[in-house]
Amino acid sequence: MHDLAFIFAGFFVGLVVGLTGVGGGSLMTPLLIFAFGIKPHLAVGTDLLFAAFTKMGGTVSLARQRIVPWRLVGALSAGSIPASLATLYMLHRVGPADPVVQKTMTVTLGVALLLTALATLYKAVRGKQSPRTLRADQLDAATRPLHWSLPLLFGALIGTLVTLTSVGAGAIGVTALMLLYPLLPLPRIVAADIAYAVPLTLVAGLGHASLGSVDWPLLAKLLAGSLPGIWLGSQLVHKTPDRVIRSLLSVLLAYAGVKLISI
Repeated sequence: MHDLAFIFAGFFVGLVVGLTGVGGGSLMTPLLIFAFGIKPHLAVGTDLLFAAFTKMGGTVSLARQRIVPWRLVGALSAGSIPASLATLYMLHRVGPADPVVQKTMTVTLGVALLLTALATLYKAVRGKQSPRTLRADQLDAATRPLHWSLPLLFGALIGTLVTLTSVGAGAIGVTALMLLYPLLPLPRIVAADIAYAVPLTLVAGLGHASLGSVDWPLLAKLLAGSLPGIWLGSQLVHKTPDRVIRSLLSVLLAYAGVKLISI
């Protein structure tokens, strides 16, 4: 019975990620900790590889639709991957099962979820409807950041946060990308957010695996559900009732964030 619950949880999270670019770590990690009683360091490590393979499936689907802005993905990865490696080095020195590290992970995760909830709610309530399609010349201008250093700095911040908590590449990422690239259509922002999370979560996840922080049988069950889920979500990304989904997500994430901080 537990096996089916894991598969269903994977499908649900995959579907939400495909639709909105939000939900990998911010939904799956608290779900593993609260609903299934998985220890925080195992939940984070397993979820990072879950996110890597799930978002890889979504990226293939979005790349076939030709809506992934690869220049933007490269700029973000240049900041996030070195920051992830530096954070992994620190975890290797201290040890992920150390009580102080466990407490740091749950509190940081809680704060990250509250920030994600605020970012999601802000986007649902105040987010501008950007155009859904652009001409080639408009697309070139839309993928230029306000300043060349901003994607690198943002990538470094998200790389650290994701490696510690598995949260941050989703709603915080989508909201920040909307500020960094205000002319870029929402489907392309979601596509960029999903695509740049693949190398980041893969590097961070393999780093956690080397620390023994990955439950491999659990990962297989979650992926059995999430890969069909993200494929379906990425097919429906153009038809999402954005505000309703993001408003519900923000409530769910805020609840999980408060619970984690109060552990």
